[in-house]
Amino acid sequence: MNNEMCGKRSICPLVLAIFIGYFGINSYFESAQAKDVYPRLKPLLSTGKTILGQQFTYPTGAPAKVTSVIVLLKPGEETGWHEHKVPLFAYIIEGELTVNYGPNGKRVYRAGDSLIEAINISHNGKNTGTGVVRVLAVFMGVNGKPNTVSLKPQQ
Repeated sequence: MNNEMCGKRSICPLVLAIFIGYFGINSYFESAQAKDVYPRLKPLLSTGKTILGQQFTYPTGAPAKVTSVIVLLKPGEETGWHEHKVPLFAYIIEGELTVNYGPNGKRVYRAGDSLIEAINISHNGKNTGTGVVRVLAVFMGVNGKPNTVSLKPQQ
């Protein structure tokens, strides 16, 4: 700003300080950078906990192995009871999925939802919608360790 706009005693530093204090300097510059670099960036999830509140860490002891799949379920179809042995990011692309976590209750996920799935907790997913369910699943595992283990149906 020039001196005419700021006046003799210069209120410009005060205005700038108020602006930065109110909006936050980091968020101002981060949002400006994000808009310039990736104008269509839409964050899906940023967490260190599973959907059931478990803290998680990445498996160790072997080279990392990331596996991504699209899970497809027809209306009424189920995944079957299973457990994930490694962290799993899931994004519901289409449809409605109800997951039964046994004693931890049920959760309903719809298109646009994202989560880190429960680890070492038995659960069963069921398409409870009227159309197909498509889920992007990204396992963050290691070579030699299974991503998922199938279990016998719960009674």
